[in-house]
Amino acid sequence: MGTKNFEIGQLRVEPGSKVKLAKIDPAATPSWKADEGVADKEQAAAKLAELTERLTALQSLLWAQSSERVLVVLQAMDAGGKDGTIRRVFEGVNPSGVRVASFKKPTEPELAHDYLWRIHQQAPANGELVIFNRSHYEDVLVVRVMDLVPQDRWKRRYRHIVEFERMLADEGTTIVKLFLHISKEEQRQRLQARLSE
Repeated sequence: MGTKNFEIGQLRVEPGSKVKLAKIDPAATPSWKADEGVADKEQAAAKLAELTERLTALQSLLWAQSSERVLVVLQAMDAGGKDGTIRRVFEGVNPSGVRVASFKKPTEPELAHDYLWRIHQQAPANGELVIFNRSHYEDVLVVRVMDLVPQDRWKRRYRHIVEFERMLADEGTTIVKLFLHISKEEQRQRLQARLSE
């Protein structure tokens, strides 16, 4: 497993780079150093409040200018914390300019179209911040793992997705992709907790 002593910049992945999740400690808190005598959670809550205030101001500008768009793509394993992240990180933003799009199993009308059709419909409009809870990446991962489409077909989807995102970016959408990394043990504990409830 990786080290807890690395800088936050090391979590940024440049296009085309390879990532080895096994080398990144899912319990790491890069660049976070609690002050002596103050509980980590207290400081983290204060920092979250400060960042929420900043995000709220930025979202207000985005909405007021109504010329650009922001798409936040959240990916994680099951029980990885996508819903909790959305609740906590985006709790202070104006709901009129924010939308969460969740992608479950495709419906019959969705299956009658190309696999990006339902995704494109959820892309943000001018002045809007949209959060994808799961995303178009599932249409490679799930179909590959479950052997739902032939390999030559799902392999082409990598290129399609890159081109789709390039088109969104070229048209004024800022795309922020986040992978919430938890350990298999943490996932097991969270799933067990869900079963116990």
